[in-house]
Amino acid sequence: MISLSDLPTVNATLNATSAVFLGLGYGFIRQKRVTAHRACMIVATVVSVLFLISYVTYHAHAGRKHFPGQGLAQPVYSTILFTHTVLAMVVALYLAPVTLVRALRERFDQHKRIARWTLPIWFYVSVTGVIIYFMLYHYPF
Repeated sequence: MISLSDLPTVNATLNATSAVFLGLGYGFIRQKRVTAHRACMIVATVVSVLFLISYVTYHAHAGRKHFPGQGLAQPVYSTILFTHTVLAMVVALYLAPVTLVRALRERFDQHKRIARWTLPIWFYVSVTGVIIYFMLYHYPF
């Protein structure tokens, strides 16, 4: 059974998994392997939704965790956290849903136009989520 204290690690794992499937999906579409691309992007979406559920559950019960670092580490962490948070909201509330809907409606020209923005931002959010986890729970490394 997963306890509340396990959720940050679960969240980091879900973020890492999302990043892997985003990267694989990108590679597959570059190879014109549409079915494999679609499968990877569906997995990345499902994993990201699971992350969001787990993240909200954890923070609803555990509250906020403060970064333990000092000195130069503090502004580095704050910058990563700020960009991660703002871009995560953009991806979750607009980019990912619009990109997904355009693909499902087979509006591939429109899908491709927005996916050029969605993919790198979503990838950044996934990777920085893992970085934030390590900075919060394993600092100093």
